[in-house]
Amino acid sequence: MKKWKLSLVMIAVVLLFVAGPALAGTLDEVKARGYIKAGVNGGVFGFSMPDDKGVWKGLDVDTARAIAAAVFGDADKVQFTALTAVQRLPALQSKEIDVLCRNTTATLTRETTNGLNFTQVNYYDGQGFLVPKKLGVKSAKELGGATVCVLPGTTTELNAADFFRANGLQWKPVVIEQTAELNKAFFAGRCDCLTSDVSQLAAQRSVSPRPQDYIILPEVISKEPLAPVVRHGDDQWYDIVKWAVFALIEAEELGISSQNVDKMKNSTNPQVQRFLGTSPGMGKALGLNEAWAYNIIKQVGNYGEIFERNVGVNTPLGLERGLNDLWTRGGLMYAHPIR
Repeated sequence: MKKWKLSLVMIAVVLLFVAGPALAGTLDEVKARGYIKAGVNGGVFGFSMPDDKGVWKGLDVDTARAIAAAVFGDADKVQFTALTAVQRLPALQSKEIDVLCRNTTATLTRETTNGLNFTQVNYYDGQGFLVPKKLGVKSAKELGGATVCVLPGTTTELNAADFFRANGLQWKPVVIEQTAELNKAFFAGRCDCLTSDVSQLAAQRSVSPRPQDYIILPEVISKEPLAPVVRHGDDQWYDIVKWAVFALIEAEELGISSQNVDKMKNSTNPQVQRFLGTSPGMGKALGLNEAWAYNIIKQVGNYGEIFERNVGVNTPLGLERGLNDLWTRGGLMYAHPIR
């Protein structure tokens, strides 16, 4: 009997030792470390790229900063890691990063066989084609026989193959893993065409030596809902990342900005009170401080502010809101109720 009791105790100790670390969620790990590790694209102007002083800027960068503001009350408590398209998913799966904020398209296989969860979309995009004006091409259906620069291991590569096959066109892919090297190859004339998400094409054209020499063809050949990504199996961390993005959208809809957020804390609107934590409960539900959404907006801004300063019409990218406008203005940006 004593041997059985001893065996049961030993089994319990082993199970506790094995399960203990597994029970620690990403939020606990992040808090213990003191900062969030975010994977980003290292070379897409307007979305994620360091400036000449090494400061990371862009729409995806601000999304990661919003998560840090929610967790720590400090948007600067985030470490950025530049990842290629091939590196990005393994880096998240292996826990090298806590969240991937890197123009990554939500797909069925990525959410199932890859063991990942996509949160709320922070940019609705679609794939297009960038060509030199001197090529004389007006439509993607005129690209038969063209050499096409494309990143490997992406939905972009698969979509391009589908497009050319569906239209009975031959093409010659030029596959280069590094985004910067791929763009350099295109602008050096190694390819007739560069294919990627339209936002990225606009970004690369804006920083090219002669932006006026290139056009984006009218065809958009895919749906590319781009969203932050986390690992399967950690519901609390998934909730935090998802609702941080929702907070950016909800703030714009409620008319709360980085400029007026302090004044809005005096609002008698129940929605605003729940959002800013003057009526408590939402922070506790997430395992965060009640000022989690206030800190996001105060330090990072609402979605409209983030969009306009990084990729909007008054930036070198010159992108219209389009699908990324609020649902009340004909776009797809729609936050779930914070209540």
